[in-house]
Amino acid sequence: MMKIISRALVFVGTLLVTTTVLVTTTVFAAEAPKPVLNPGDAAWMLTSTALVLLMTIPGLALFYGGLVGKKNVVSTISQSFMITCVVTLIWFICGYSLTFGEGNLFIGDLSKLFLKGVDVAALNMTVPETVFICYQLTFAIITVSLICGSIVERVNFGALFIFVVLWALLVYAPIGHMVWGGGYLSKLGVLDYAGGTVVHINSGVAGLVAALVIGKRKSKARPHNVALTMIGASMLWVGWFGFNAGSAVAANGSAGMAMLVTQIAAASAGIAWMLAEWFSGEKKPSLLGLCSGAVAGLVAITPAAGFVNPMGAFFIGLISGVLCFLACTKLKSALGYDDALDVFGIHAFGGAVGAVLTGVFATKAIGGVEGGFDQVKLQLLGVGVTVLYTTVVTFIILKVVNLITPLRASDAQERDGLDLSQHGEQIS
Repeated sequence: MMKIISRALVFVGTLLVTTTVLVTTTVFAAEAPKPVLNPGDAAWMLTSTALVLLMTIPGLALFYGGLVGKKNVVSTISQSFMITCVVTLIWFICGYSLTFGEGNLFIGDLSKLFLKGVDVAALNMTVPETVFICYQLTFAIITVSLICGSIVERVNFGALFIFVVLWALLVYAPIGHMVWGGGYLSKLGVLDYAGGTVVHINSGVAGLVAALVIGKRKSKARPHNVALTMIGASMLWVGWFGFNAGSAVAANGSAGMAMLVTQIAAASAGIAWMLAEWFSGEKKPSLLGLCSGAVAGLVAITPAAGFVNPMGAFFIGLISGVLCFLACTKLKSALGYDDALDVFGIHAFGGAVGAVLTGVFATKAIGGVEGGFDQVKLQLLGVGVTVLYTTVVTFIILKVVNLITPLRASDAQERDGLDLSQHGEQIS
């Protein structure tokens, strides 16, 4: 009798335990959080998207347009506008899918080809996926546009068109996936909050490679309108709040801190560049120097914006302002390359400085990661992988494009200016 009772108790106990596990599992599975639309977050991301697009058209277009000679202004601003259109279509067709699709460690898949499955109800975290798609698109646009600053006043517009298509697919998408799409660098723990590697090192290195392959300009004109450059730089500064604070993908404290440290870094870098220039051989603080310094600080704080406190941002700005000034003057002069608008010196160099200093100044209370030697090593790895991949693939793309159509405008076109010779338009 006792055996029967014992067996019955064991059976009942086993049944209860099994039932409890099943019920618990079911409840937990049922209670797995689903994305819920947050109107405040959505509103902020809509605003951030507009701000980042403002950075390219008209911000970067005016910034670059003021720096070139008068006979190449239309050509320069046309490049930014063309790239905005081309990259948008690429993003719609497969760029978004290749960057943020599951794929593998190095590239996404084509599950979102032609934005398949994206509708008004689709969410990414707490915002509509449509908004997230547009937001990330603006990053791709400005990254490709930045490259043009290295090769203005001599690049063939038709060749640039083909280059943009290939580079967006073969360089931007893989790097974006590796850093932000769950790929290789993100799994290693490399930090890049808003694009130090994906945007700035990527574009700056590509710009240098393009400048070396295409060759130096026949003649170098002085900036025709520094006021336009200042207006463009100001638009970049304002738009950068969408760039960095928008990368929180929420209207919260992280976004607020990212905005604050962005402002501090830009200001300290602007002053640092100005003072470095003032006490160098120039002996005068230029408006162009102030603008360049502020942009350098914005670049450097970009990878760090979600991980550092205001004091860290202050030092990142100071360091990047001085080092980028030296890169754009001493290093450029020593090596003799013709990076027309200092894309390498400001964006690649500034992005690398910011990426490494992110590993130094990261604060656990801000972004959940504490800076230190191990994190610095990871940041250096991220810089190295980006530089190596971008250099090799950009070089190959340029050589392939040159087989299709000449990369460089003819001597006559360059002499007459690309505005009239390639676009049939000019500013009065």
